[in-house]
This record gives sequence, structure tokens and C-alpha cells, in this order.
Amino acid sequence: MTVVDLQPRPARKPASGFSALAAVDQDVLDAVPIAIAVFDRFGGIVRLNKSASVLLHLPPHVDNSTAVNLALADDSGPAQGSLARSIIAESTPRYGLELTLVSPDGARRALLADIEPLFESSFAATGAIACLRDVTDSKLAAEAALAQQKDIEDFFENGAVGLHLVSSEGVILRANQAELKLLGYEKEEYIGQPIARFHADGDVIEDILRRLSLGESLHRHPARLKAKDGSIRHVEITSNANFGAQGFKNTRCFTVDVSDQFETAAAARATEQNAREVLEALPAAIYTTDAEGRVTFFNQAAVAFSGRTPVIGTDEWCVTWRLYEADGTPLPHDQCPMAVSLREGRPIRGVQAIAERPDGSLVPFMPYPTPLFDADGKVIGGINMLVDISALKDAEREQRILIDELNHRVKNTLSTVQSISAQTLRSTPEPTQFAPNFQDRIIALAKAHDLLTKRRWTGVSLGELVDQEVGPFVGPDPYRLVLDGPEITLSPRIGLALGMVLHELASNARQFGSLQGESGVVRLKWTLSKAEDGPSRLQMSWVEHGGPEVTVPSRHGFGCRLIERSITDDLDGSVKVNFPASGFRCELEFPLP
Repeated sequence: MTVVDLQPRPARKPASGFSALAAVDQDVLDAVPIAIAVFDRFGGIVRLNKSASVLLHLPPHVDNSTAVNLALADDSGPAQGSLARSIIAESTPRYGLELTLVSPDGARRALLADIEPLFESSFAATGAIACLRDVTDSKLAAEAALAQQKDIEDFFENGAVGLHLVSSEGVILRANQAELKLLGYEKEEYIGQPIARFHADGDVIEDILRRLSLGESLHRHPARLKAKDGSIRHVEITSNANFGAQGFKNTRCFTVDVSDQFETAAAARATEQNAREVLEALPAAIYTTDAEGRVTFFNQAAVAFSGRTPVIGTDEWCVTWRLYEADGTPLPHDQCPMAVSLREGRPIRGVQAIAERPDGSLVPFMPYPTPLFDADGKVIGGINMLVDISALKDAEREQRILIDELNHRVKNTLSTVQSISAQTLRSTPEPTQFAPNFQDRIIALAKAHDLLTKRRWTGVSLGELVDQEVGPFVGPDPYRLVLDGPEITLSPRIGLALGMVLHELASNARQFGSLQGESGVVRLKWTLSKAEDGPSRLQMSWVEHGGPEVTVPSRHGFGCRLIERSITDDLDGSVKVNFPASGFRCELEFPLP
């Protein structure tokens, strides 16, 4: 590398023979947009224009005391002698010299120099004139372009995905290492050959080239390629065409080997076929749907169960003709257990329904809908099994007689408990305060018991529980109780505990809160949150408005203690009570197994 280093030297007198150049006005030199420097026969700069002054970081007017050498240097430092002096001594011009200018502050700039010897009256050069151009930016740009070109070449050659270029005539122009490794060929065996030679299906590659020549882009287009060892590789091709002034030039194709995925899919199809054969052989009615509920498969047992042949892709949610709830209420197909299972992404168990066949016969059954998920956890369909429970229903009818008798006996027992509690409370110091309250609690328990009995102790509706326990305290005006929440079925244990809690809240509102007067309102809101790794949780808020001004009690009464014990101890939940002046507030939260 040639480096220009600005070095001071002892002052010398300028050589004679510069008369022609000395006659040139300095203003004229300064007007020249190229840096111009004049050297004496010793290689020192004796004159320069404004552009050279800026470029070389020298004063605009150089005299003997400020003259400097333009020296040769390499990476190890300045060399002996001066570049200009060498040219003067050789009397030979030098053009297009690439130099590196080292400024006094250490900065380096790239220069392009043309140096011409100056002659006075003899054949020996007595000086030199140099035109200097700063080419730092263009050189850096060229180096950056070269580096980018190398990166592009490296990307093409060493990319992880197979890549090749095919001419408009269908001949392979270039291919990277991944492409060659995929098929096992050397470059000379692959490049320059017709691409159709390596395709197992001639019509496929003809169609690919035709579509690309028309400007169409292909994305993951399936194809089969022939490897050198004779094997067939299943690939997906992503490609588009390069068009120039003369039209279609070449195609750019990415090739991804999907042979393993193809074999896996084939194995999955075989497994699916085996599964269908197993489902077909089962005696229970079984069918499957896609994510939208359209029937995709049913076995012969499903035909016998429903009394009809379902229509694949048309029937939705269920294979039956008509559906009813277990109590005989019509059940739309889009609200059946299978529809709920697909929408909520969870299996449905413990539900009963009635199917009506086209001939009018009724079949009580239990469905077992289960959603099916892909690898990302997205619902892609569902499978359902319908179990005929006609024999079970006959047994239930016989059992109902015993349950009714048992219900009667439980009621009698509760009446006895009520009577005994009343007598016991009368013996306390304040029987008039505690006896009615305690009796009301026993009655509230009996009401919850009745609701559970109607449901055969399988659960109780939260809405029905609120109506039964809170409704009597509201009075004839239905707008004094504002409800906001989804319909939820509670287990018997939760239903009994929550029934007592609602009774206590309503009783307190009637005695001391918003239900005491004529205009107070109770707002009861509940929401259900789903946990990813645990049971769902029920959040309920009881907010009173429009009643007398509330003051914070000095101590919690029996009602508050009953609420806290029922929620925290019995239901493993939490209770928050607040006493703002505008009305009493209570917030409950507990898990729903």
C-alpha cells in the first residue's frame, strides 16, 4: 500500500525553471476544482491551490519554511525518499496513483494522483506538478459493494435451503450446495442439464415452467425429484420468474425437502384408516365433525341409533333428526353438547338428552363429545359417542319413587330440626332476636334442598338459587333486584353453601340495607374465569344502593360469620365486605370443581 505522509523537511530554495507556472495567477489556480500542488526538485511542495490546501491540511501560501515532503510509506511506516522526488529524478510521469493521505491528526484518506515532471531548459526535470483527487467515499462504496456481493454469493452458495436458477429454455444455470446435496449430484453433473431430467413427473415440471413463464409465482408447489442414487425426493418448490427487456430470462427456485413429512402424512393416513375401521366395528353410535361442526364420519351403529343415514358435510353437530333436553324441552342442534364441546374446547360429560327418530320413536341417551386438537392446541374437530340409556331410565323411574319417599323423610327431619332449634333459642337471653333468624336459615336450607332434589342431586342452577333465596326479600317490584351473569350449574355442596350465603345477604339487606325501604336496589353480578392449570373460579359481587346511610358496625354479627365460614371453610374461597355510606358491598370468590 502506498501512503502519503506529510512530513516537515528543512527549508530549501525553490528551483529555477518554474517561470511559466509562476506566471499563473493564484486566483486562477484557486478556481480550479481539483487539488493542484507544485514540487521543487527536492520533492518539497512550493505552491498549491485552495483545493490542495484543504485536502493536505496546509496553509494556502507555502514558503520555504513550511514546505513538506510527499513521501512513500508502507504499513510499517514512512520509507526513505520522496515520491515526487523519485518522479522528478526519473523524469517520468505517473498517472492514476492510488495513495493514502495520513493527516497530522492520524486520519487516513484515499487519494488518486496524477504527477507530471516539470522541465525548464534542460532535459532533466526540475520539479513536478500533481493533481490530487480525494476518492475516499467512492473507494469505501466500492469496498462495501464488493463485500455485499460476497455476502450475496455466500448466501446463494451456502444457504440452508436448496436454490437453483433455470433459463427460459429449461436449463439449469446455477445451483447451490444445498440443492446438490439434496439430490447427491456434483456441479458438473447438474448445472447445464435440463431441469426436466431430474423431475420424476414430466407433466409437473412442464406445468411449472409454463406458469412461471406467464409471470405466475409458485408457493410450496409439490413435486418429485430423482436423486442420483435412484431414490425419489418429495419436495416443495417456491419460485418466480425474472423478466428483462427481452422478456422471460430465468426462474429462481427454492427447493425444500419434505420427504420425511410426506412419509409421516402417509403413515397418518394409514393410521386414520385403521381407526375408522375400529370405529366402524364398535357397537356404540360414533361420529366425528370438523371444527365448524359438520359431520365428517359416522359408523353404522350411528345410523341404527338415529334411524336415518346422516349426510357427510351437510349435517351439523349431531347425526340425530331432532333433539330434546332430558325434561322434554326442544334442544336446537347448535346448542347440543357436541356444539358446546367444540365452542368451548372441552369434553362434555354427565349430560342426558333425548333423540327423536324420523318414525317418531324417542331414545334417551348420554353423549360423550370430545374436542380434537392440533399440535398448537387449536380445535380441529370432535368425536362423539351416543349411549342409549333406555334401560337406565326405566331403573330411574323405579328409583324415583324411593327418592320421593326419602325427600319426604328429609323434610320431616328438617321440620324437626326447626322445631328443636326454636325451642333451644327461646331459652337464650334474647330469644326474640335469634329464634326467627335461625328458623329462616333452616327454611333457606330446606329451599336449597328442594332445588337439589328436583335435579336429582346432580346440581342446581345459580339463577334458580338466586330467585328462590333472594326473591322473597325483594317484594313485588322485580326491578329492585338487578342480576348480571351467565347461567351456571353448581354442585350440590356449593349450592347448599351459597344458598345460605344468599339468604344471609338478602336478610341483612331487608333488615338494615337497601331492601329496608321502598326504593333501594340490590345489584348481584357474577362472572366465571377459566384457569389454565386449575379449576374455574366464580366471582360474585353484592352491591346495595338507595338504602339508608351505612355505618361500619363495631363487630361482625352471626350473619357475617356464617358467610365467611361458608365461603372460606366450606368452599375454599375468599370474602371481602365493605361498608361505604352509599350501601353495603360484599365480594365473593371460590373455585368451581
